[in-house]
Amino acid sequence: MTSAKRRFVVVDSCGWIEAIKGSSAAALFQEALADPEQVIVPAIVLYEVTKHVLREAGETEAMKVASAMQACVVVPVDASLALSAMKHKLALADSLIYATALEHGAILLTQDAHFAGLPSVQYQPKPKTRSL
Repeated sequence: MTSAKRRFVVVDSCGWIEAIKGSSAAALFQEALADPEQVIVPAIVLYEVTKHVLREAGETEAMKVASAMQACVVVPVDASLALSAMKHKLALADSLIYATALEHGAILLTQDAHFAGLPSVQYQPKPKTRSL
């Protein structure tokens, strides 16, 4: 029995953080992260996520997260990627993340609204928080 090859995914930094926290919004991201061989991690996402975990939980936890992320396909920033990223009307990190997804034919999974409506993006709005 053969299985269909899944398409690569790029999980935005917000998705990694939601998955790590196990929040109510984590399900989409946890499902995608279940198969590390299909997950592309832009180097900037590795930095953003581990920096967040370092700040919130300390170096030991940050290194655990870094190890898990490095089990995926980590893509460094090179000249070609930088030149591709400059064409997108997004902030620096977001341009690099989006360009990485496009260059690898991957779907970008995110909760960041500025990606909504772009090709190859699966946008899931952040859950509304109730105000008192």
